[in-house]
Amino acid sequence: MSGDARVRLVAGCVLQYPGDHFHDELPRLRAALAGAPAEPAALLGAFLDEAERQTPIELCSQYTSTFDTRNRRCLYLTWWVDGDTRRRGLSLVRLKRIYRDFGLEFAGEELPDFLPVALEFAAREEEAGTRLLQEHRAGLELLRLALTESGSPYARVLEAVCATLPGPSPETKAEAKALASSGPPQELVGAGSALEPFGPGLDVPADLPLGAPADLPWPTTAPALSAASAASAASERMPA
Repeated sequence: MSGDARVRLVAGCVLQYPGDHFHDELPRLRAALAGAPAEPAALLGAFLDEAERQTPIELCSQYTSTFDTRNRRCLYLTWWVDGDTRRRGLSLVRLKRIYRDFGLEFAGEELPDFLPVALEFAAREEEAGTRLLQEHRAGLELLRLALTESGSPYARVLEAVCATLPGPSPETKAEAKALASSGPPQELVGAGSALEPFGPGLDVPADLPLGAPADLPWPTTAPALSAASAASAASERMPA
């Protein structure tokens, strides 16, 4: 497993609702960052240090007050592109089909555009996952900027995620919004991309080889998976 994949898995874990046992898993989360690139590992380590100083109640309260749509701090990727429109439903179907194309059957109660789910996919299938995150780069960067503006420690987590993607992060909201109109860098949308055929609202070709579906093991198999079980599962899959 690459260093960027480790960053994505740990970030996906801490971007879930923390629950009562988050603190018990801090040693596993820190250990999982071994071998990760220095900059994103330091950012995630700083977040874990701050989280450790809070009580479970404080951490859960901080999470629920941080992530919402009213303040444009939303963890659902298609919301940044489609808002609460009918088109978003088509985008969600597309995401499920992308996961299935790689033999992963989405099995959770969360929506498939929930950022921790996308980060798990991007860790397991790094090339295609990077393309998927790049496709939603504008939303990721706008979320990062909104968290930074509000002084949230979760800004470090988004900085770490964006550091696993090609190119520098935009410094302003205007620059981030420009990413949405320009699209991902040209080299990421070449012929043969696994994401290329599935434009929002388009049907998957009937003859597309989907392979044998397999449930996503983390964080989407259990309807109410906690951060503790997510970190445990991630640790088990990581090489010694």
